[in-house]
Amino acid sequence: MRCYVIAALSVWCAACSQAPITQAPVMPLAAAYKEVPATVSDAAMTLPAQEWWLLFGDAELNSLQQRLIDNSPDLASALARYRQAQAATGQLRAAELPTLGTSLNGQRIRQSERRPLRVLGPTSPNEYNSATLGLDFQYEIDLWGRVREQVNAGDAEEKAAKADLAAARLSLQATLTDTLVALRGFDEEAAMLSDTVTAYSRAVDMINRRHDEGIASGLDVARVEAQLQSARSQAQQVQAQRAMMEHAIAALVGANASSFSIAPRVVPATTPVIPLGVPSALLQRRPDIAAAQLRIAAASAKVGIAQTAFFPSLNLGAQGGFQSSDFAKFIEMPNLFWAIGPTLAVSLFDGGRRKAQVAGAEAVLDEAGQRYRTIVLGAFQQVEDQLALLSHYGEAAKEESLGAVAAQRALTLAEIRYKQGAVSYLDVIVAQTNALQAQRSTRDLNTRQRRAAVQLVRALGGGWSVEAGGS
Repeated sequence: MRCYVIAALSVWCAACSQAPITQAPVMPLAAAYKEVPATVSDAAMTLPAQEWWLLFGDAELNSLQQRLIDNSPDLASALARYRQAQAATGQLRAAELPTLGTSLNGQRIRQSERRPLRVLGPTSPNEYNSATLGLDFQYEIDLWGRVREQVNAGDAEEKAAKADLAAARLSLQATLTDTLVALRGFDEEAAMLSDTVTAYSRAVDMINRRHDEGIASGLDVARVEAQLQSARSQAQQVQAQRAMMEHAIAALVGANASSFSIAPRVVPATTPVIPLGVPSALLQRRPDIAAAQLRIAAASAKVGIAQTAFFPSLNLGAQGGFQSSDFAKFIEMPNLFWAIGPTLAVSLFDGGRRKAQVAGAEAVLDEAGQRYRTIVLGAFQQVEDQLALLSHYGEAAKEESLGAVAAQRALTLAEIRYKQGAVSYLDVIVAQTNALQAQRSTRDLNTRQRRAAVQLVRALGGGWSVEAGGS
């Protein structure tokens, strides 16, 4: 009867010590995204798992992304953190297996003549040899699941670190793509300002000739020269901004900014169509959400670990070997020794330490759940933000493009009327300024829209997915 009681008590204790089964908090999900622009409507499409940046149509971007993977110090740091998590999990898994150690000790010993309980009695020599060859075997019998929960927590942390690595890679890839899109925008603006400076230079020559002929006033000459210098200043400012983007790309790909350069090139200012999918798919498409969910599992396992501290630990130990004072006859049967037996240890009073540890582990679990909620809500906010930017920047770019056409038409009319003597050159300068501003605004909105598309890909998790294992 006593055996049945002990067995039942052991089963009950084991059941009590198991970690709580904690799922990620249930999040409210909408049936569809709210801020979807007309150009983003194909929910059946999916982002490519690899090289999603090809959507942006810049041939140089692909080689830069490869350099990022090969040389980025930030990505290498993230990889090192993942390897640390793998090593930590390996150490935890080792606790599931027994340990076996050996030691060999040989000494020449002199004992005190007045030592109490002298070795071999009062007639023993003052000096003697001591040699020991021993094996030590230790194994913890995991009655309450403490070791198992440690391994479960380690596995979850390792998988979370792998998701963190994927998140770091996605963040760096998106930052590189975004920075190159910005740089190409400056290339387009620099080309436009170069054409503007050329046109203004021709205008300066024309006004100077008209001034020499007595047709144009000195005021017109001063105005057109001021406009030319202003355009040249704007061109230099754009070059400065482009240089900053180029330096940022160098740092991202692990290159020295002093020896790194990207040739200026104007690429088509088209915004790719980004497939959205349904909102619920976002939970499987973002590595940071997966990492947060895995850390809930790890925190849950640690609650179970803290609970097992209330129960005794059972270790099976064994020792054996040879011990002798005669080095020449060391390995002989009379010198054999061994000891084997279990050790049961339990803490009877700890002043509430174990209870506090359980409370702390439960608080960590609650924090992990709230952190998961924060990341999920932030993910949906980021997607909606970028969708709104795509939509409104797109509409604004259309309106600005129409305004640029009207401004160019006004400039043409102003130049004709000036040559006819109907208006002063001030009207031409105003029209030129308006036309240039409209062109720059159109260019800026197109670049902003493309950058919003990059950030939308980032918000959607790139091509990563739980099913793909972070590919």
